[in-house]
Amino acid sequence: MKIAVLSRNPSLYSTKRLIEAGQQRGHNMIILDHLKCVLIIEQGKPKILYNGKKITGVDAVIPRIGASVTFYGAAVVRQFEQMKIFSSVESQALVRSRDKLRSLQLLAKAGIGMPKTAFVSFPKDIDSVLSQVGGTPVVIKLLEGTQGIGVILAETRNSAKSVIEAFLGVEVNILVQEFIKEAQGADIRAFIVDGQIVGAMKRQGASGNFRSNLHLGGTASIIELTQQERATAIKAAKKLGLAIAGVDMLQSNRGPLVMEVNSSPGLEGIEGATKVDIAGKIIEYIERNEYTARE
Repeated sequence: MKIAVLSRNPSLYSTKRLIEAGQQRGHNMIILDHLKCVLIIEQGKPKILYNGKKITGVDAVIPRIGASVTFYGAAVVRQFEQMKIFSSVESQALVRSRDKLRSLQLLAKAGIGMPKTAFVSFPKDIDSVLSQVGGTPVVIKLLEGTQGIGVILAETRNSAKSVIEAFLGVEVNILVQEFIKEAQGADIRAFIVDGQIVGAMKRQGASGNFRSNLHLGGTASIIELTQQERATAIKAAKKLGLAIAGVDMLQSNRGPLVMEVNSSPGLEGIEGATKVDIAGKIIEYIERNEYTARE
């Protein structure tokens, strides 16, 4: 097969591993920068131009779409889908997962555990909002933030009010979320491919940092998930329509709590912690399912 990885940076670990895994299985692997794709929208004749030439012969695409270019990236994936080319992540699922508020609403409706969360737009409601999420400390998140950027721990009511008022004063959308003390600055990520958990790791935040993101100095180690954690992760990914996902959860006294379902999870941390060929699992998933897009 000819498989295209939609990535803006060929040097990224995840991109390189997908290329390597596909080549090891005999596939023709290429990299396409989705921002350089020109979409030609015509009745019955959807096509994509790349460097002025029509893209042909591609059997499947693996989207690695950054959060900052979700709108255009999803449009590119949608165009491939209209051309009857299989995508490992569906365009609609990509958009759904990137909308933090909508995804949390969908997960809550499905009965999936999560930290108590409030969406705030009016400064005079701050006291009641803090009470609804269990009081301070609270976690304040930018609605558009990624990789731990724009995530603040406010330990007192005054500091929480100051941060919230500052964000709302510049018309930035935020979520105010319950702080799960017993998680102790750690979370777990379950990596799902085709409805199955293929690897899981526990991420521990660096000393003095409640955020567990690896690029912020956190560490990762392999973990054996409980039955409840496995079921929660699989259900969360399925609810958002993601065949490939990284489900981030907190271990709490009331069971696993989903923080986020990532539609473009990195491979470096999970492969390093588990020693599992996750990239290969993704290629195998494409091999099993590529034909369905053309039916």
